Amino acid sequence: MSNLKQSVTAIKGIGEEIGQQLQEMNIFTIEDLLLYFPYRYEDYRLRDLADVKHEERVTVEGKVHSEPSLSYFGKKRSRLTFRVLVGRYLIKVVCFNQPYHKNKLTLQQPITLTGKWDQHRQTITVSEISFSPYSKTNDVEPVYSTKGKINVKGMRRFIALALQQYSEDLEETLPSMFLKKYKLLSIREAIETIHNPHSHDSLKHARRRFVYEEFLLFQLKMQALRKVEREQSGGIAQDIDSVRLDRFINELPFPLTNAQNRVVNEILNDLKSPFRMNRLLQGDVGSGKTVVAAIALYASILAGYQGALMVPTEILAEQHVASLKELFAPYEINVELLTSSIKGKKRRETLEKLADGVIHIIVGTHALIQDEVHFKKLGIVITDEQHRFGVEQRRVLREKGESPDVLFMTATPIPRTLAITVFGEMDVSIIDEMPAGRKQIETYWVKHDLLDRVLGFIEKELKAGRQAYVICPLIEESDKLDVQNAIDVHSILTHHFKEQWQVGLMHGRLSSHEKDQVMKLFSINEVQILVSTTVVEVGVNVPNATVMVIYDAERFGLSQLHQLRGRVGRGREQSYCILLADPKSEVGKERMKIMTETTDGFELSERDLELRGPGDFFGKKQSGMPEFKIADMVHDYRALEVARDDATKLIQSKEFWTYPEFLPLRNHLKTSGVLSGEKLD
Repeated sequence: MSNLKQSVTAIKGIGEEIGQQLQEMNIFTIEDLLLYFPYRYEDYRLRDLADVKHEERVTVEGKVHSEPSLSYFGKKRSRLTFRVLVGRYLIKVVCFNQPYHKNKLTLQQPITLTGKWDQHRQTITVSEISFSPYSKTNDVEPVYSTKGKINVKGMRRFIALALQQYSEDLEETLPSMFLKKYKLLSIREAIETIHNPHSHDSLKHARRRFVYEEFLLFQLKMQALRKVEREQSGGIAQDIDSVRLDRFINELPFPLTNAQNRVVNEILNDLKSPFRMNRLLQGDVGSGKTVVAAIALYASILAGYQGALMVPTEILAEQHVASLKELFAPYEINVELLTSSIKGKKRRETLEKLADGVIHIIVGTHALIQDEVHFKKLGIVITDEQHRFGVEQRRVLREKGESPDVLFMTATPIPRTLAITVFGEMDVSIIDEMPAGRKQIETYWVKHDLLDRVLGFIEKELKAGRQAYVICPLIEESDKLDVQNAIDVHSILTHHFKEQWQVGLMHGRLSSHEKDQVMKLFSINEVQILVSTTVVEVGVNVPNATVMVIYDAERFGLSQLHQLRGRVGRGREQSYCILLADPKSEVGKERMKIMTETTDGFELSERDLELRGPGDFFGKKQSGMPEFKIADMVHDYRALEVARDDATKLIQSKEFWTYPEFLPLRNHLKTSGVLSGEKLD
């Protein structure tokens, strides 16, 4: 056993009691302690106040310039104030609950202060006072997350003991080729520096090493998963009739864009290969993913197989069936629908036809994954808006055939950084070009006090025979959030438009059947204005709707606003998105500005990631977001891409699997479960 795998109590100076307390923080071994990294650093550099931002933490040196004043409030609470001359600034110092400093202060005395700077009041609220000139040897001190009786000072001491006694035992994990290529610190230097940085510069170098290492280990795992999945998948090499497929593509009512052509070729190569396809197709709203799906389905049918398309809602399934039937009308392709609403004799007939191979393409909701559904020969499974289905649901559908090819589609543009992290074991195809002649949706940001003008604009569009969506963040009034809710807005608009126009209401508390009813009335123009919460976000196609009004738009992320905006602009008429918002924060204002400047979903998703961070991008429930100790996918995205390229090359090379230099990396894959046995984690 390596020395580092010993219990922390093997460190001289750490007894059983401290060992017990460290265990409560999940620190069991010496290695755990050495890899327990600070979550932030105190910055003790002396700064010129001219360069310090409002509410920033700062350390300054000066001379006491006034007699201290001490006041008490409450039982044991006190406030000590005095003035200090710092360079050319005469500032006020506020010190809470430290009355004992009063007797130590004398005029003209040198003093070093650390605390929060209030630029407007020219005041420092101090957390630390030193009654001497600045004497720190290190500009930067680590701060650790602690628990129970262990404080930050204690943590620093225990880690210093571990470094003193065991740093020699640290073994290098990164191959020397990468250390040289990227000028990275050795593991020993990096760990010593991360716990005890001499300067900001040295800390930056230590951080660089660990960012690259974390990303490389994670990407090795993803690429190894991909390799093993491919090699064990035993997919179908589909023999496609390319002459008939080319004829189908050439006879489409519109030419494919370059991006669609590129993606179609990637998918066809997957279908022909003996490995099972595992591909994510990303395309902005309206970029033409459905026609790509149709080509993939037809290619599989020409090779003698059936295809399945699974979508999240019944109305979306019906829309897909209608558009596929129209596309395949001249080709004698049998397209059928299967949802939970189809019951009795009709359901039995559909299931029989599917099992006999009479149905070529089945489109449906999660009804497709029920036990009674059997295929004669399933060749391809396409899941639309794949993040709406759980991993388990997707797996069940995939297992309906003998290793069918799998294509996941999403209209939620996922930033490249997240795509290669969360979907790293998939191949990713992107349609990043819009079909010719599609009109850009005009987007406006309007304050709530201009609502009357917005209603006037809606009326003008309705008179021209169009329809409108009005989106609200909540269903009912909430004490916590002062936002317009769907039920209130519905009654306001019903009253405003009197009997002239029909106003529908849709929200998440309605049953699936009720939602479908409301959507049907809207899609056949019996309802002209649809007031809804964000349940309308995914895959509803009403080409006649030209106005999208979003109440309290600052409460939504950019990607969600973009998805909502994509519900209009589906017909020939010019469409509009109106953001009703009075954002208080800078981030809220920035969001509104970005929305009016671009309609490119990928650009928006990158900006959204910068504003919100990766955890919020998918929402709290989304699993699959890796936890990194030091690396940050947004901030360090270049390192992520470099690590991914390196990991891909390593996994594909013979040397990686045989050379001793790569043994630590191979061992990591074993301990993470990727290479242990045939089953992947």
